[in-house]
Amino acid sequence: MSLFDNLNKNGAPNSARSNQNVQSVAFGNSNDEVFEQPLSTLETNKLIRNTYILLSMTLFFTAFTAGIAMVMKFPPMHWLLVLGGYIGLLFLTSWLQNSIWGIAAVFALTGFMGITLGPILTMYLTIFSNGSELIMMAFGSTAAIFLGLSGYALASRKDFSFIGGFLFAGILVAFLAGIGAIVFNMPGLSLAVSAMFVLLMAGLILYQTSNMVHGHETNYIMATVTLYVSIYNLFLSLLHLFAAFGGER
Repeated sequence: MSLFDNLNKNGAPNSARSNQNVQSVAFGNSNDEVFEQPLSTLETNKLIRNTYILLSMTLFFTAFTAGIAMVMKFPPMHWLLVLGGYIGLLFLTSWLQNSIWGIAAVFALTGFMGITLGPILTMYLTIFSNGSELIMMAFGSTAAIFLGLSGYALASRKDFSFIGGFLFAGILVAFLAGIGAIVFNMPGLSLAVSAMFVLLMAGLILYQTSNMVHGHETNYIMATVTLYVSIYNLFLSLLHLFAAFGGER
C-alpha cells in the first residue's frame, strides 16, 4: 500500500460524511458510466484548512515527544524497529482513516516518530560542535521549502498528479538503496539517498497539495500523513547533508 494510492475514494471521515466531498452523478440507465464531480470551492477550502490544522498539531506533538526522548536520554532505536513501528502505525492510520480513531492513530504515528527523532538529534548535538546550528539550518530550510512549494501549488492551482508514478518509483528505489547503505555500511550511498529524498519529498509536497486542490484527495487524515512524512524525511535528509558537508567535530 502506498501513500500515493487514493485510499479514501469512497468517503471522507465519518465526522464529515454529511458533507460529501465528491458527488457522483449517473447519466442514462443503471449500466451507464458514473462520473465524479470535482470538489466545490467551499469543500476544498475546508479540506485544506483541516489538513493544515491537523498537520500543525502533529508537528508540535512530534517536537514534544522528541524533547521527552532527549531529556530522558533514550538510546537510538534499531532501524528495523523504527521501520516496523512506522509501517505498522501507517497501516493502522490508513485502516482507521474514515473514523474518529484515525486522528488518534495519526498522533500515535507522529508521537512514535518524535521518539525516534530525539536520539538522532542528541547524536548530532553530541558529535558535532555546531550541532545546534546544523539542526536549525535543517529546520529553517525544511520550513522554507514546505511553505514555498505548498504555497506555489495552492496559488498556481496546477495539477501535479502526473508525477505520482515517478514519485512512487523514486521513493521505492531510494528506500531500498537506504536499507542497502545501512546494511553494507556505505556512507557515500547514504549521502546519495539523502539527496534523492530531498528532491522526492519536495515533489511529494507539490503532489499532495495539488491533490487536495483538485479533489484527488478528499480525506484530510491521509493528506496530513502524507505531508507529515514529507516534512519529516525532508528534515532528516537535509540534516544529514548539512552535517556531512558543514559539520564541525
